[in-house]
Amino acid sequence: MAKYSETFKLMVVKEYLEGKLGYTLLAQKHGLPCSTPIKRWVKNYEKFGEDGLRRKTKKSIYPVQFKLDVLSFMQRTGSSETETALHFGITNPPMIASWKKALREGGTEALDKPKGRPPMSDKAKNKKTTKRSEPHEMTYEQQLERENELLRLEVDYLKKLRAFRMDPDGYLEKHKQRYHTNSKKNTD
Repeated sequence: MAKYSETFKLMVVKEYLEGKLGYTLLAQKHGLPCSTPIKRWVKNYEKFGEDGLRRKTKKSIYPVQFKLDVLSFMQRTGSSETETALHFGITNPPMIASWKKALREGGTEALDKPKGRPPMSDKAKNKKTTKRSEPHEMTYEQQLERENELLRLEVDYLKKLRAFRMDPDGYLEKHKQRYHTNSKKNTD
């Protein structure tokens, strides 16, 4: 689901309220896949003003009883999700559909479950930081790069081994100075 800025929503709503274009033509003009979000924005704007178009910075957590009241109102009156949301001051009507689905599939207990993954406890966070030394899952590309690196090392090793076998004294003489200078310690 695409997220649109408040200024974009306001511009589209005002364009609709001018009366020149309908929902479908506005959706086509602005490249929206369908006109449903525009309908929702217009209704939220009419009910709540510009506040109805703003994203909520804090997620609203509704009690189970409130969710049940909303769903029973919707069933009693035959209202749509959008109409019900406007009636109860909810600016996100698709949330009502998810409540309805949760109630149908899991009963009232499913309405009490928070959405998303639970926050990590301090104990789990500490455990996660200590496990950093364990190897992590590598992507296919990373596995190929690692294999490539190992093959390069193997080829280099075999080349040096072959050179050593062909002329051990010459190889040692050639590389003696490099190894000797690397192992010296500075006594300054």
